[in-house]
Amino acid sequence: MPCGNCDHKIMQSLPRRALQYVCLLLMLSGSAAAQQPITVAKLTDFIKSAIQLKNPDKDVAAAVSKFRLTEKFTLSDMGDLQNAGAGEKTVAALAVLVKQSAALPSPVKTVVAEKVGGPPEPPAAEKNQVLEKTRAGALDYVKSLPDFLCLEDTDRSIDSHYRAGAEGSWSHQDRVIEKLTFFDHKENYELFMHNETAVVAKTSESLGGARSTGDWASLLAEIFEPSSQTNFLWTRWATVRGRLTHVYRYSIERQYSHQTVARGEREKIVAGIAGEVFVEKGTNAILRVTVIPDIPPDFPIQDVNQTVDYDYQKIGDRTYLLPSTSTVLMRDGQVGSRNDIRWRSYRKYSADTTLTFDDSDTPAAGK
Repeated sequence: MPCGNCDHKIMQSLPRRALQYVCLLLMLSGSAAAQQPITVAKLTDFIKSAIQLKNPDKDVAAAVSKFRLTEKFTLSDMGDLQNAGAGEKTVAALAVLVKQSAALPSPVKTVVAEKVGGPPEPPAAEKNQVLEKTRAGALDYVKSLPDFLCLEDTDRSIDSHYRAGAEGSWSHQDRVIEKLTFFDHKENYELFMHNETAVVAKTSESLGGARSTGDWASLLAEIFEPSSQTNFLWTRWATVRGRLTHVYRYSIERQYSHQTVARGEREKIVAGIAGEVFVEKGTNAILRVTVIPDIPPDFPIQDVNQTVDYDYQKIGDRTYLLPSTSTVLMRDGQVGSRNDIRWRSYRKYSADTTLTFDDSDTPAAGK
């Protein structure tokens, strides 16, 4: 029988541990508040225009305080505007909108990766060459990363009447912040904050609900390792954040897969996976990966769908391609679960390196 919500867990330690999707109970909650109607898109345009025009922070904040959102504005949205240059007072006003809009439906999502067009379809030899260079880079990916710390910031929501493919009516549940330590090519997660409260001597599992970890080199290794017997097919051109990409569709059959889908501790299956890999033209850098497990229809967890975006981040005096955001969707019965994840505050690891809740995001260095 279905649980109250889906606990999605992507567990990875290097090298090559399976991704896992786990379902646990999450209680329903959420509220809305009101004040001058505006959509998230128009709010975003307003803030970015104000930043560009260098309007005073206090004036922008005052204007924001008079807005009433007509759709959900998330912590990830707020973080993006803070990264774009929103001032301290504006960010504080935006935080109020996050709480006020928590129970509102999410805006219709604009898929920035799906612009049609680009150069003519490349010849088969070029497609194969790009794929092989991408494979080599992905398999060497973990070796290229330095030891570092960062914060994994997850905004968790549920929809009690979710239908796959629909936008959904998401009710905000909570915010979970974990400290991710990448040391000696292995990942370790430590629960840091739950909502606005610091957490000591508790694990993320103890919170229940939808939880996501991983999305690092193991995911890329799973797709590109020869032992996975992955099938690849070049499908089209697309753009990701303004960069032209090759899009390869991939699939891994269950017998070669290392990914599990689990409901609680007792119900567990190994699932094949399929999805798409977005590879930047010229650099062969992976900018986006989608993951859809092939789940038997009689298993309670269905419609698992994940997108991971990679972007350039500065650690120390060098720039690395690292996960920046991810969205994870899944369904148990009628109940859908959504995790909006953002990785921020990257720091080079040393024994005395610390992270605090108020750490500002490390800006992406770009290319």
